[in-house]
Amino acid sequence: QVQLVESGGGLVQAGGSLRLSCAASGITFSIFAIGWYRQAPGKERELVAVVDSGGTTEYADSVKGRCTISRDNAKNTAYLQMNSLKPEDTAIYYCAARNFNLHYWGQGTQVTVSS
Repeated sequence: QVQLVESGGGLVQAGGSLRLSCAASGITFSIFAIGWYRQAPGKERELVAVVDSGGTTEYADSVKGRCTISRDNAKNTAYLQMNSLKPEDTAIYYCAARNFNLHYWGQGTQVTVSS
């Protein structure tokens, strides 16, 4: 059974930091690209950052310079370090694992940034 479990969300003041974790099980983690997505109320889900199986990263323009995605294949875990958080970063953050036609999602973790 494939599971992706996000953690690390919470309430933080603007300018603060959070580190989200995505723990995977049931997949060969190292061969999957891992993405962090977010969905704010009334908005569509959007890609925040992605790290492929080779470690190459990409970021949405809205988070470049503030967020860092990383992965630890030995721990089957991916991370999203978020700094200088803004109220507009408030959303449910989801991690996803993708390899060709296999695509798995976690349940999400809430991030709320107060002004």
